[in-house]
Amino acid sequence: MPFPPPSRPSSRPVRAPHRRHRAAAVLAAAAALVLTLGGCSVETVAPADVREDAKGEAPRPVDCRQAKCIALTFDAGPGKDTPRLLDILKEKQVPATFFLLGSKHVDRHPDVVRRIAAEGHEVANHTWTHRILTDIEPDEIREELTRTQEALQRLTGRKPTLMRPPQGRTDETVTEICRELGLSQVLWSVTAKDYATTDSALIRERTLDGAGKDGIILLHDIYDGTVPAVPGIVDELKERGFTFVTVPQLLAPARPEPGAVYRP
Repeated sequence: MPFPPPSRPSSRPVRAPHRRHRAAAVLAAAAALVLTLGGCSVETVAPADVREDAKGEAPRPVDCRQAKCIALTFDAGPGKDTPRLLDILKEKQVPATFFLLGSKHVDRHPDVVRRIAAEGHEVANHTWTHRILTDIEPDEIREELTRTQEALQRLTGRKPTLMRPPQGRTDETVTEICRELGLSQVLWSVTAKDYATTDSALIRERTLDGAGKDGIILLHDIYDGTVPAVPGIVDELKERGFTFVTVPQLLAPARPEPGAVYRP
């Protein structure tokens, strides 16, 4: 059964601040954005802001303070089409970030997980069973994340430092547990809603329409229309001058901070 569609953070209208407070409000918004997710307010941070505050040089071969960067991310795999996706990414020399699901995915495709890591992609956590973390108890949240962390460490030799909450739903409790486990939370700026269509041309069109500098693209390598859309997405964005990076490369020279919620 397909997973429930990932939901975009809601954006309620906000009453404009009094004029004398506007300058302070603008400065605060530049550092962080407060969004409502699952009924709870969480503070999100944009990649450009953390890069601006960080000191030092970004790791080569790309510095996203200068380059027009974008991160390609895939949720809820690996699946039957992931090897083909890896072939495409290798051919086109594109790194990606994979938010992997434990049950019926990581445990069924261990060799694919090893290949993802071996080919230089970022391996990240998408929970064990895709439960909505804001709907369950703290011990259950820890179990969802810890079980996946341990499985990925066994396969790759490294614990992930990034996670994506199912449907993008997070709150203060999820954030605190992520901080304890050394996990940063990563949301997105554009999704093709590939869970709702097998039309690869439509997936490509939606992705390209939403793509922008410092963007984080959300796709799923478990749906039939997605992997066939990737070559066209990559080729067009390269033509537009984008450089593909992993999420940690997008943030560099800053390092992902445990508990932080990143969203362009």
